[in-house]
Amino acid sequence: MDRRIKTIDELTLMDDYMFAQVMRDTRHLKPLLQFILRVRIAKIELIEPQKTEKEGYDSKGVRLDLYVTDEQGVVYNVEVQTTSRKHLPKRMRYYQSTIDISILRPGVDYKELRKTFVIFICNYDPFGRNRYIYTFENTCREEPDLFFGDETVKIIVNTQGEKGEISEELREVIRYLNDGTVSGAYSRELDTAVVAVKSNEERRLEYMTLAMHDMEIREEAREEGIEIGIEKGTEKAMVSNLRTVMEKMKLSAETAMDFLNIPAEDQPRYAFLLKEE
Repeated sequence: MDRRIKTIDELTLMDDYMFAQVMRDTRHLKPLLQFILRVRIAKIELIEPQKTEKEGYDSKGVRLDLYVTDEQGVVYNVEVQTTSRKHLPKRMRYYQSTIDISILRPGVDYKELRKTFVIFICNYDPFGRNRYIYTFENTCREEPDLFFGDETVKIIVNTQGEKGEISEELREVIRYLNDGTVSGAYSRELDTAVVAVKSNEERRLEYMTLAMHDMEIREEAREEGIEIGIEKGTEKAMVSNLRTVMEKMKLSAETAMDFLNIPAEDQPRYAFLLKEE
């Protein structure tokens, strides 16, 4: 089940660490959001890369690639996704709920919930409709022009898409995300930023530390799984692995299963076993 962790020199902008480091600079992030949303954003107020959200000891934790707010208080969660998932919509739903809980502390009125955009940039098509962009908002089935008004928007950018009207700037971004092609001023800026992260000794040390931490946890989970597997079978061993990774890295079950490279078709079974124990 182990998979090799990339070196920092192998990372591209589609890797979450590199994406978070490059996009922590508003000069890179602001244009990207504007290209995707086709709106003008006056000012980015806060960028939190690799933000961890966890409400309570027993709750599932998530690590957000980018948590962003603008001067109007609008929240943007931007993620890069390279692993095909059967349950991507529910993952986005959970991210949305986690963000809402982090905003709405005890005693705060519901009206204080902010407008949020959960944006996933995927290098695969999760719906098979060949579109560049899929945008989802809550509307009434009986009255399609009636919006629910909860101010939540979920957007999936499919870098493999071919259908739909998008700007030339977003096409430039997609080309760069797909294969590193530099075809304009913005992609040149992104490429320069990627090179700068790889050349920065502090970032290299940080990434190496994170990678070693991940490897240690994976190895610890594997060793615990082997011990349990000898006595109870490989399925229970993998459940033990999952629990170790979830506890030590504060990850949700789904993210932990991806971390341990459990095939998508097997994940529902392990999710059920985690709840049973």
